[in-house]
Amino acid sequence: MITTVGSAAAGSSAAEAAMKQSTGMNKDDFLKLFVTQLQNQDPLNPQDGTQFIGQLAQLTQVEQAYNTNTNLQNMLNQASNSATLAAVSLIGKQVEAPGSQVNLQAGTPASINFSLAQAADQVTVSVQDGNGTVVKTLTAGAKGAGAGNVTWDGTDNAGAKLASGAYTFSISAMGASGNSVASTSLIKGKVDGVDMSGATPVLSIGSVKLSLTDVTSVSGGV
Repeated sequence: MITTVGSAAAGSSAAEAAMKQSTGMNKDDFLKLFVTQLQNQDPLNPQDGTQFIGQLAQLTQVEQAYNTNTNLQNMLNQASNSATLAAVSLIGKQVEAPGSQVNLQAGTPASINFSLAQAADQVTVSVQDGNGTVVKTLTAGAKGAGAGNVTWDGTDNAGAKLASGAYTFSISAMGASGNSVASTSLIKGKVDGVDMSGATPVLSIGSVKLSLTDVTSVSGGV
């Protein structure tokens, strides 16, 4: 919606700019010239009616273009403000979104979340660092269909504690007959910050970043 309104407003602005470039006049210039022309025309030889109507039509088109641009810009500003307010209101709330990142705070267990298309007899989670190296493999055992999670203690496969930050993970799920079970990785956690420098607000869950538009569910605090 924001993109559509923004494009329309930009298009209307471009049209007004093109008119200014081609005629040397904008809406106010045209109106002043039109009024001056009426004030100074010869009453004994008034302007041709056809030309008068044509100029009125031109003035109407300029006015409509200006008003359309103003209205669209107002809509764009309102939409942007609404998105900003929505993002700020999520601070301190638990959110969920599709994604394969998990935030690790040293010394605090992290919950790795996912959803299974059907029940699985064996779920394995591989955690990778920023270089793509697998640092931890977790065996979650059997999990039912739908939302599931596994707790990671923040250590690597050798038992050493890992640094705080964002880690990626992948899910491998197998059914009773050895078939692969479809899974969706999920980002889930408490929002602790919002970056509003871009076109769309970006939420922070520790070191994990996600777009406001990716959020699929919101719940209360911790």
